[in-house]
Amino acid sequence: KLYSFEDGSEAVSELVRSGDAIVVSSLARVEVPAALWRKHRSGSLDVNDVRALLGSFEVDWYGSASEDPLVIPVESRGAVLASAAAVAGIHGLRSLDAIQLASALAARSVVSDVDSFLAYDRELSEAAATEGFAVSLPG
Repeated sequence: KLYSFEDGSEAVSELVRSGDAIVVSSLARVEVPAALWRKHRSGSLDVNDVRALLGSFEVDWYGSASEDPLVIPVESRGAVLASAAAVAGIHGLRSLDAIQLASALAARSVVSDVDSFLAYDRELSEAAATEGFAVSLPG
């Protein structure tokens, strides 16, 4: 939602303008480019737009000489994957959704003020709320 214009994009932009970092699974490093290229294949984005959006994503992921990274990735291995397997079964989540929720749980276990969860999927949002997150399902 942050890198393409669609329902809910404004809500994500508001979140970014708030100055809070975005914690995500490290798998988002693949998910975001895959989604943008899928939009290109469907005719929603031309190749130059995809390249520009990927450039923005790279800056958000890695930072630049003048900007800190906006995204804080949580490595998807070990305890996070074990947690994802558990929450997938408990909440009936798809694998990547379970990994995103497990990543949020891992982040919250280290930084207690990680208490919000933004999702555009009702089942994932309900699972996050059950796990104690304040949930926003914009759009």
